[in-house]
Amino acid sequence: MIVITAPTGQIGHQVLDTLLDAGQPVRVIARDPARLAPKARERAEIVQGSHRDPEVLTEAFEGADSVLWLVPPNPGADDLDDHYLGFTRPACAAVEAQGVKRVVGVTSLGRGYRGHAGQLSSAFAMDAAIEGTGVGYRALAMPYFMENLLHQVRTIRGEGVFLMPNTADRTLAVVATRDIAAAAARLLADGSWDGQDTVPVVSPDTLSPHGMAQVMSEVLERPVRYQQVGNDAHRATMTGYGMSDAWAQGLVDMGIAQSNGIYDVEQQALTTPAPTTFRQWCQEVLRPAVLG
Repeated sequence: MIVITAPTGQIGHQVLDTLLDAGQPVRVIARDPARLAPKARERAEIVQGSHRDPEVLTEAFEGADSVLWLVPPNPGADDLDDHYLGFTRPACAAVEAQGVKRVVGVTSLGRGYRGHAGQLSSAFAMDAAIEGTGVGYRALAMPYFMENLLHQVRTIRGEGVFLMPNTADRTLAVVATRDIAAAAARLLADGSWDGQDTVPVVSPDTLSPHGMAQVMSEVLERPVRYQQVGNDAHRATMTGYGMSDAWAQGLVDMGIAQSNGIYDVEQQALTTPAPTTFRQWCQEVLRPAVLG
């Protein structure tokens, strides 16, 4: 049995679809089962509730061989570590109590980074907690999600600009969520592995935000430019959207870490990149979103 957490999220739902299509036995933890796709409601076992709840985790992990572990974002959280570990600590207890063999976690590249990296640092604390159980663990290590740009579709369409706090000419490793989901599904369906390891999932691109703007301009057939946002302005914008001070500061710290090269070592050592290039993603995902 494979357990999927966050099955309606942008990664979880893709993993769920892939496993169901492959005929794998799947159980999901869903706070609101009505949000699941009809195929999932018909074919997956459903445990209703939050995967922060120890009782829900105990029920969901009973008889499970593998678990996809994702901590959902909470822009209202007042403490990033408490948020990540508030989910992960009861999961670790349930993993040990129920004898789960393998966990696949979605985390970040750059665990060796010395500075504070906001939400990324909290993801590394999550990894350490899971590894401390001794369970077989594969930490799927991610850079910047290409899908984050979909939050700026209106600005790209209307003003021909996208904004981030990252240094304009500094290479930023990226990945498409479909490649994360494919890697997770393969590992979850494979009952042969054990031990603990980090698995980078990174596109073959070596683009800066300026380079990303050039690719977007070519694919969209209209000028698109990159505009770097100062940290104070970025923080103010995020809190203006209703984020807590802690969550907004975490995003600022994340951007600083990215500009300081948190992803560089692992990206440069990469021998098997993920298949989706930034240009391909722009053609297949961004262009229909902007022009549709």
